[in-house]
Amino acid sequence: MNRIPLLPTLIVFVAIVIMIWLGIWQLQRADEKAFLLARYAIAAKLPEIAFPAMPTNERLLFRRAGGMCLEPLKPTIQGGRNAKGDAGWRHIVSCRTGVEGPGMIVDIGWSNRFDDKITWQGGSVHGVISRQPDHRSLLEKALGNGPGPGLMLVLAVPAQGLEQSAPPSIKDVPNNHLAYAVQWFIFAAIATVIYGLALRRRRRA
Repeated sequence: MNRIPLLPTLIVFVAIVIMIWLGIWQLQRADEKAFLLARYAIAAKLPEIAFPAMPTNERLLFRRAGGMCLEPLKPTIQGGRNAKGDAGWRHIVSCRTGVEGPGMIVDIGWSNRFDDKITWQGGSVHGVISRQPDHRSLLEKALGNGPGPGLMLVLAVPAQGLEQSAPPSIKDVPNNHLAYAVQWFIFAAIATVIYGLALRRRRRA
């Protein structure tokens, strides 16, 4: 009588259970992301608020906001796109706001030249809340080490000499979790079929 091999069967069983669990987890994540996207859609239609003193609450993404940049500090240039979708360079400025806290990060506009010298004096700013560029390494992102990027304000009216940077769009927040769930379920089904065929061949042998 051919007995079913205990250890290989146990390993395959555990692997299949894990893949099914990952599929169920991705379904839960899909529901969470759908809820988040719905909340973002509502936030985009709400009235303007003051840019938060502690810009870390991602629930404020896509909200219209305003503030006062008393003194522009530490200008940086990052690759990005303008509102038309053209590739180029975003000009991002740290601002002193005169209040306690980390101040405010402002995307003042876009240009197609890296070496453009833009003189911006600050003042009253209005736009849409977006995420700051994430400078963590790929390993840090994968491990979840360190805080993620904070929030910044993308100006609705760019600084003189610049074009408007691409404002944050809900369309850029993907919800791929359903596809991932289907993949895990398919992997589990394939593993089951392959191991079943292997056991069948073993019995015949």
